[in-house]
Amino acid sequence: MAALAPLASFFSNVLLSSLRASNPKGLMVPPGVLLRALSTSPRSRTRRSNKELWWVAKKKPLAQVSAAKADAFLSSESSVYPRYPEYNRLLPCPQQNQPPRIEHLVVSEGGIVVDYISKALDLPSLFVADLIHFGAVHYALVCPKPPPSATPEQVRLFKEVTEPSVLQKRSSLRGKTVREAQKTYRITHVNEFVEAGTYLRVHVHPKRFPRCYEVDWKSRIIAVTASYVVLDKPAATSVGGTTDNIEESCATFTSRALGLETPLRTTHQIDNCTEGCVVLAKTKEFCAIFHGMIREKQVKKLYLGLAAAPVPLGIISHYMRPVNIAPRLVSEDFIEGWHLCQLEVLECKEVPWPSSDVERRYNIEGCGWPSWSVAYECKINLLTGKTHQVRAQLAAIGAPLIGDSMYMPAVISEKANPLINPFGEYRKEYTSHEDKMAAVEEWISQYGKEPSAAIGLQASQISWDNGECSYEAGAPWWRHGIA
Repeated sequence: MAALAPLASFFSNVLLSSLRASNPKGLMVPPGVLLRALSTSPRSRTRRSNKELWWVAKKKPLAQVSAAKADAFLSSESSVYPRYPEYNRLLPCPQQNQPPRIEHLVVSEGGIVVDYISKALDLPSLFVADLIHFGAVHYALVCPKPPPSATPEQVRLFKEVTEPSVLQKRSSLRGKTVREAQKTYRITHVNEFVEAGTYLRVHVHPKRFPRCYEVDWKSRIIAVTASYVVLDKPAATSVGGTTDNIEESCATFTSRALGLETPLRTTHQIDNCTEGCVVLAKTKEFCAIFHGMIREKQVKKLYLGLAAAPVPLGIISHYMRPVNIAPRLVSEDFIEGWHLCQLEVLECKEVPWPSSDVERRYNIEGCGWPSWSVAYECKINLLTGKTHQVRAQLAAIGAPLIGDSMYMPAVISEKANPLINPFGEYRKEYTSHEDKMAAVEEWISQYGKEPSAAIGLQASQISWDNGECSYEAGAPWWRHGIA
């Protein structure tokens, strides 16, 4: 079971308290009633984009809501709010992602994990087994702490299930601190036993990657050695998977294409919407070696970018806000605590804007850019390796990457109103910290969503050992329509 990061970020929007039958023999509302009640909650519908439901089952009544009352509540709401879809299997892969649905549970009675989740959430056993296979089910021995936004009732429920007198009775917690016991891991086997008090997080609607099933993976392999594989990653795929889906990833599908018994390991990441060179390790030892070379800046990465406006040659420097969420905000001016980002533009040449046929073939998003006559292909030497760095830096100088539905809308907004960017050249002077923070939130609202397909960015070349090991990707997608 692979260890995961703490859950604080996943509890950013807790939406629902516990529901429970008053019947002393039942530890919770009957699963079907519970699921329907969760499905039709007005609160859960108003915050649909962050649909995370937190409820706890325990022997002592946690919320005196009877099944009859839950059903009565349903009858008045079911005509207004849609139900969840009917669940069958995760394959075949749908072309569209469903809205997020994340369920947070505390096990009321020990048992086999697939059976417990199936009954608690009223899901087919085969569907739950698929979720486990995809890596969409996680557990912790003790329920993690809810966020500051949690209601008093939710905080009370958390305190009840983490009461020291309750935890002391569990032999599995001996020798562990509460913090250690709150560390989350991925459930890897459908027949895994989960004891009473175990916390479960179930990603019922994992993020999907249909592109994985369309790619000829053998044709994307650049090199195979005894210790690593170099892949020309297709856009709209994940290198090593996501929190809720490790099945539909480059590492998994490349391993299968090569017939490897031991799955390949990720050594570095590029964005899902970016294509190009990725190094996958065959061994744990090479993985550690490559990580060390990256830390020591011994790995050189060249990118090709297709920008919507001309980009000046030379080194471009910004400072990136140290917040691990998108969009990544950057400033030309030094800000205490922000990370230095540097890239070097080696070449920039005018090229035709991709044809409508090419854009349609690769699902490129238009994003509302006003001029579609010419584009600008840039060769970029990445000097620092921050997430979204090329995308954020080019957008900051008014030259967003084609198809980048996250960063291009903000550039368009800034062109219309230069004062809107609190970190831009024409920024306002703010009289208070509160005014500045309000301006930052307004600026963030100008950004769009993460692209679902390709953008004008390719990791075109990767090298290390002073160029002794050097690999290059094929032609980027935007050149495929050029005769």
